[in-house]
Amino acid sequence: MIANQIKEIEAARAKIAALEKSVEAAINKELAALPGKYGFASVKAFAKAVKAAAGSAGKGRAAAKPAAAGAKKRRTRAVITDATRSEVKKLVEAGKSGGAIAKALKISLPSVQNIKKALGLVKPRKK
Repeated sequence: MIANQIKEIEAARAKIAALEKSVEAAINKELAALPGKYGFASVKAFAKAVKAAAGSAGKGRAAAKPAAAGAKKRRTRAVITDATRSEVKKLVEAGKSGGAIAKALKISLPSVQNIKKALGLVKPRKK
C-alpha cells in the first residue's frame, strides 16, 4: 500500500518535472519572439525600449526596482510634545492598550512604549 503510494508520488514528481521543462521551453520561445513581434532588429534594442518605457533607462539598478503595488509611504517622524506625553499618560490610566494609544495619537507603538517608560508607567521586568 505505502510502496504503491510512494511510486505514485515519484511518478507525479517526474510528470511535474517534465511539465516544468515544457513550460520553460514555451516561455523561452515566446520571449525570443518578442523583439521581432514588436519590430525590433535585436534583443538589445528591444530591452532598451522596454527600459525606456518603464522609465528606468540610464538610472541604474536601484531605479529598475518596481514599487510594490499598494506599498505604503513612510510616515513622517512624529513630534512628541508635552501634550502628547500627557495624553499618553491619560490613556494609560484609562486602561487603553499601547496599540490603541498609538492609533489614537497617530504615533508609533515604540514611541508610546518610550513615553510610558520615561513617565515610569511600566512595571520593571522580573528576573
